[in-house]
Amino acid sequence: MKDLELKYGCNPNQKPSKIYVADGRELPIKVLCGKPGYINFMDAFNGWQLVKELKKATGLPAATSFKHVSPAGAAVGLPLDEILKKIYWVDQEELSPLACAYARARGADRMSSFGDFIALSDTCDQDTAMLIKGEVSDGVIAPGYTEKALEILKTKKKGNYNIIEIDEAYVPAALEHKEIYGITFEQGRQELAIDDDFLSNIVTANKTLSEENIRDMKIALITLKYTQSNSVCYVKGGQAVGIGAGQQSRIHCTRLAGQKADNWYLRQNPKVLNLPFIESIGRPERDNAIDVYIGDEYMDLLADGAWQKVFTEKPGVFSREEKRAWLDTMKGVTLGSDAFFPFSDNIERAYKSGVEYIAEPGGSVRDDLVIECCDKYNMVMAFTGIRLFHH
Repeated sequence: MKDLELKYGCNPNQKPSKIYVADGRELPIKVLCGKPGYINFMDAFNGWQLVKELKKATGLPAATSFKHVSPAGAAVGLPLDEILKKIYWVDQEELSPLACAYARARGADRMSSFGDFIALSDTCDQDTAMLIKGEVSDGVIAPGYTEKALEILKTKKKGNYNIIEIDEAYVPAALEHKEIYGITFEQGRQELAIDDDFLSNIVTANKTLSEENIRDMKIALITLKYTQSNSVCYVKGGQAVGIGAGQQSRIHCTRLAGQKADNWYLRQNPKVLNLPFIESIGRPERDNAIDVYIGDEYMDLLADGAWQKVFTEKPGVFSREEKRAWLDTMKGVTLGSDAFFPFSDNIERAYKSGVEYIAEPGGSVRDDLVIECCDKYNMVMAFTGIRLFHH
């Protein structure tokens, strides 16, 4: 198949629409179920590049949860502890490494991942398919599917769930093209390898990095390669826990991603873990209620009695002081940035979310002030020397 007609482009009025390989080669994909749309394929192909590169860099199965051409989450296949299982709504006792990767990618920012497009680095197995089955999702792309996994996935959306198989041997052309307003842009593909050497220029007084720290730096930077710029990514324990995408200023990226990382950690507080949900309330409603509970809107929820729609009894207030005290226990977080930090305010904000390790290009006229701020908090910072803009 050399081209695939689509229902429409980004919006229903944008017709005709199709995908094809410009040099006339066969498309490297098969649609096994459903009718993926224009944005579905954009998410699928960006997500596939991300997980393929994550696996190459870490040696672990990888997954990502994409929404509107940026990842809401990305992770590698490390085991889940009982707390993570609980906040990710995972019921299975044992999970394959690939399923763990998807649970992490989908669970870190469940509000943003609602209705995601999934990319998997490895053949989708039964464990992963069962997790996907329980989530609200638009589709999945993977290099293959086991017979049982395919059977499970084909039951989603009354048999219309989008399932794409991609040829993992496919290599795109070295030059890529994009049209804006009838003008064609051409550039070399972003083939930069993010490896240990890429992270070797440590500019802070503290230069101690473990293998796990280096792994998390790679995850942050590879995630940023496929995130709409400006972008910042917080990573902990093999998974992105906060991604700030498409902001015009870097401090807003850092704040947005930091707030998401904070929410991920606040979900692990006993007050949140033990919220008395009504049994019939589904996962999306629980996620919404948790987001309100840990936010500043909870007093409104208490005032108008809306809590009765989701809880069996009125939960106690999670005070600002309690939240701050809990967040002060979050440590060992890694922060990646797709371009240099122009001011030290980014470091001050990152510190509030437990950041101890940073990877950024460097090159600001205020690099000395940024490094000085990192040294104040005994952080480790690597200058990569290369930015990772993605548009």
